[in-house]
Amino acid sequence: MFSSVNSGGLHGIDGYRIQVEADVSDGLPVFHMVGYLASEVKEAEQRVKTALRNSGFHLEARKVTINLSPANIRKQGTAYDLPVAVAILAAYGELDISGVRDGAFMGELGLDGRCKPIRGILPLVLAMKQAGIRRCFLPAANVCEGLAVEGIEIMKVDHLSQLVQMLSDPQKMIGESRRDMQRGSSTTGYNVDFSEIHGQRMPRRATEVAVAGQHNILYIGPPGSGKSMIARRIPTIMPSLSREEQLEISKVYSVCGMLPAGNALIHTRPFRAPHHTISPQALTGGGRIPRPGEISLASRGVLFLDELPEFQKCTLEILRQPMEEHQITISRLYGSVEFPAQFMLAAAMNPCPCGYYPDYDRCSCSEWQIRHYLGKISRPLLDRIDVCVESEPVAYEDLKRTDQNESSSQIRCRVERAREIQRARFLGRQIFFNAQMSAQDIRLFCVLSPEDDLLMQQIFRQMRLSARGCHRILRVARTIADLDGSDQIGRAHLCEAVSYRSLEEKYWGRSGYSENECRRV
Repeated sequence: MFSSVNSGGLHGIDGYRIQVEADVSDGLPVFHMVGYLASEVKEAEQRVKTALRNSGFHLEARKVTINLSPANIRKQGTAYDLPVAVAILAAYGELDISGVRDGAFMGELGLDGRCKPIRGILPLVLAMKQAGIRRCFLPAANVCEGLAVEGIEIMKVDHLSQLVQMLSDPQKMIGESRRDMQRGSSTTGYNVDFSEIHGQRMPRRATEVAVAGQHNILYIGPPGSGKSMIARRIPTIMPSLSREEQLEISKVYSVCGMLPAGNALIHTRPFRAPHHTISPQALTGGGRIPRPGEISLASRGVLFLDELPEFQKCTLEILRQPMEEHQITISRLYGSVEFPAQFMLAAAMNPCPCGYYPDYDRCSCSEWQIRHYLGKISRPLLDRIDVCVESEPVAYEDLKRTDQNESSSQIRCRVERAREIQRARFLGRQIFFNAQMSAQDIRLFCVLSPEDDLLMQQIFRQMRLSARGCHRILRVARTIADLDGSDQIGRAHLCEAVSYRSLEEKYWGRSGYSENECRRV
């Protein structure tokens, strides 16, 4: 007798529909599983047979063939235990599944028949919905995650025997209520705020500009000057996540098994701060079964690299392509997968090994040590960082000030207004921020007056900019103008944008313009 049930598989962070087919026939007692299977899927034979027996089903020894279709895609993971068990029971005639042809089953089985949670439920349920499936039978621990997908009924499965009882009368099946979802920790609040930062006017302003246009930013300064403190507050001034962004982020965290307990979706911007000893593979993702890395976990949020020169050079250079293309492609023997990389890079570093250059009263480093330290950051990587700002030591008077500093919510209001301007500007295009503008977009939206164009020509020659560096200055200038609510890029906007590149020139050995020098020209 033949039976077939629906299930789902994962490819990267996307799900796809799988047909689990079972055939029970006369012949030598044998259990065959086919369909291009990984070892953990093949092991489902022993888990399912034992779970069926311990759930009270004593099946006659016959020839059992299981096929997971389509057979040209490699199947991985333990999500197929439950559908295989259901398909076998239906093929033996122990279970009538005619009333749930529009259902899908996913879950791992314990030897006692208990249904255990699996990773990647969110993309799996999304794929089932797109395939026209009306209801999903999920492990109890995965129900909350499945309920995040609207328009599909979610059924809770605690035990294989309970599922059989449920399927015996489909008319009485009642899906889990979305009203029962735990929403207590779905707040968009943060436990840090910009009002806690004293002084640091320039880094605060540069951070606001960077967030408004989704520009990458680098903080340079001595130890204890607040670089990390500012960076960790970047998510607090970013706009709230849209529903689409929540789903995109949550899919990544679901595949990695990192969704917070009791939460169906991620509601706050990710902030990932990997240690400088991280390997290139952990940063980009990979493995025998490719999993997202820190770059993808930071997508739609912030990837913060503290002590930037201490990272391995090969690790830093890997960032160059994702920063441009906003996605990562990982190729393995069984195929290629794509992971999102729509992150904002924030990095912090000291100007020398001891941290106090160019304060020669405190700096104990030789010129060679300083050059070697700064040389760990390549020019191509620096060329992809739009905003570079210096963090000065905080004065004691600033620490003792009693007046209230500007809060994250006040800054976020300005950022959201600038983002709205960009959203209207790029309506109908496949870009959303100024940092994503192509050369053609820059010619269209970053028009300078003849006088400012002549200034930009001087700056280009004096700073020996690359085409990428020139375009990045114009993108930042466009963002500064948006924060001012100006349709036209003015001299002040251009000069401020240039000053964010001049600091890079100060430390990496080329002459450039400060903001005041730019204004004088």
